[in-house]
Amino acid sequence: MIGAIRVAARDRARLAEVIATASRFGLDVLLARLGLDPARRDPDALPFDLPARTRQAMEALGPVWVKLGQILATRSDLLPPEWIAELEHLHSAAPRLHFEQLREQVEAALGEPPETAFARFDAEPLAAASIAQVHRAALTDGTEVVLKIRRPGIRPIMEADLRLLTQFAAMVEAANAEARRYGAARMVRELSRDILEELDFTNEGRNADRLREDFAREPRVVVPTIHWDHSSETLLVMDYIDGVPPRNAAILERAGIDPAAIAACGADIVLDMTLINGRFHGDPHPGNLLCLPGNRIALLDLGLIGHVSPRRREEVIAFTQAIMNSDPALLAETMRQWSQTDDIAPDRFAAVADRLIARHGGGSLRLAAILADIFPILREERIVLQPDLLLLFKALITIDGVLSGIQPDFNLSDALRRAAARIVEARLSPERWGKRAAALALELDRLGDDLPRLIRATTRKLESEQAMVSTAGIEAAIRIGAGWIAAALALSGIAIAVAMRLG
Repeated sequence: MIGAIRVAARDRARLAEVIATASRFGLDVLLARLGLDPARRDPDALPFDLPARTRQAMEALGPVWVKLGQILATRSDLLPPEWIAELEHLHSAAPRLHFEQLREQVEAALGEPPETAFARFDAEPLAAASIAQVHRAALTDGTEVVLKIRRPGIRPIMEADLRLLTQFAAMVEAANAEARRYGAARMVRELSRDILEELDFTNEGRNADRLREDFAREPRVVVPTIHWDHSSETLLVMDYIDGVPPRNAAILERAGIDPAAIAACGADIVLDMTLINGRFHGDPHPGNLLCLPGNRIALLDLGLIGHVSPRRREEVIAFTQAIMNSDPALLAETMRQWSQTDDIAPDRFAAVADRLIARHGGGSLRLAAILADIFPILREERIVLQPDLLLLFKALITIDGVLSGIQPDFNLSDALRRAAARIVEARLSPERWGKRAAALALELDRLGDDLPRLIRATTRKLESEQAMVSTAGIEAAIRIGAGWIAAALALSGIAIAVAMRLG
């Protein structure tokens, strides 16, 4: 059975564990499709349906499989609602380890025992997940911090799982045209990249620093400070933040926090991240957000950060404008740009746009409802979205649900109107135009270096065709070329001057 998939000898034991776990949860159908030929069981005799058993098996198999399930939970364009609903329940909780099981790794990271590195260290864990365990401590200056400690021995297991998933994806793509269309192998490559980045806690620390810099002028946003002198690949030390998760409006009010103000703040934050900064929290569920006095929001657990290119930001703005202004042509064009494949007829995008505008156009922008309608239509029309959009949509749906939960009449329309001025300001900022002008100056300077070569090449071309071109024609060509050269030199000077002024 194990020989059905080619794996290195070092991964065979882990493959046997994966097969045994999958079989234990009654995933015989899925195993058989992979050519692993498990012992067949009667599915009617099992206590849960296939989506639930798959979710349970993923949780039992550990962080790589949980992460895979969480990614699949964003693929409403691929999976039916019952699978999405079940996979959204995936969690990465894990048994808490006694600190002595972590001590050797922590002391290696700190260079000394935590009891001497910190003024106070709590051996009792504050929380535990599949990749890390969290403990509280205090620095010698009294600052309250938390230590995020990577579970020992977790990297080799996760690397083996990623290698197995790579083989599984290759097998599925080789046997199934739909899997090739949906990019199963590419999905696994992206999963591998993200997981390996999350295993190195310095990446999460840098993400925190970048987001803090993004919101340096926004006092309503709090990102915990990273204490780099104590942090490393396996240990992250950051400020402890005490707050209230945004789960219940009444609890927020009892803490002196205004749910409406928090909803407005959360909407402003997510729009700034996605439409202005181009960097967003990839998993903004209530466990990763805290509400603080003064109607502020703290962003936690920043291992997964999504990025939005300038072009994608323009497309998201166009998408929202098309819905709010009932513009099916703009919506169809935007969705065409989002398609992963080029073999979709334009009239199919127009049909999708017409249906969405009929249901949601011209009203309040209730994102969760809009996207809930989009994905079944995409599946019906066999339109596959580009992968970077899926994390963005998942984050937007998640934050929409969080904010609607504490402010039932919440919608993004008001927040988008507020964001419009900030978007314009960001586009016209001296910093942005200074960078663009500098880039333009460098490009024109490079063009200036090429001008002698271009002039010689043009002259040779004209000389070789002299018998076919009149003297007047040559003179006209030279005048035109001279005009372009003069214009390029003038533009270069202007761009350099602008860059110096704005810099």
